[in-house]
Amino acid sequence: MAELDVDHHRHVLGHFVTGVVVVTAATPDGPAGFTAQTFGSLSLDDHLVYLSAASSSPSWRRIRDHGRLAINILAEGQESLARQFATSGINKFAGLSTSPAPGGSPLLEGALAHLEGEVVQASRHGDHDLVVVRLSFATSHDGTPLAYYRGAYRLLS
Repeated sequence: MAELDVDHHRHVLGHFVTGVVVVTAATPDGPAGFTAQTFGSLSLDDHLVYLSAASSSPSWRRIRDHGRLAINILAEGQESLARQFATSGINKFAGLSTSPAPGGSPLLEGALAHLEGEVVQASRHGDHDLVVVRLSFATSHDGTPLAYYRGAYRLLS
């Protein structure tokens, strides 16, 4: 049995296919956002979803402090958008077309689905925060999702 170190852990967990989302918010200091691949439904009855954010991320700290956010589920063809929002120290919204969700969070054009809600809990676990969001808005569009598998963006076929 292989020893469980960070590289081995990443390799094994990379065998799980995930979708890709960009989390956005209209904070008092301007729009903020980051790419996440840990996202899912938590409770249909309570309209709860969860996501994971790097605890050290300046974008996440701004969004957490604001409390309201949007989750943009990326579609195939949006890999460059995923990479843009995964990059630190740049204007992630430069040249992008967005529209406001009912609560004001920026929604990214072309995403497969858009969700908006309030952060109801964020707790630190290792180097990431586990975030629970209560949704107040959700809409979806036709298309195929962008997927992440074994360290690379993929298209479902």
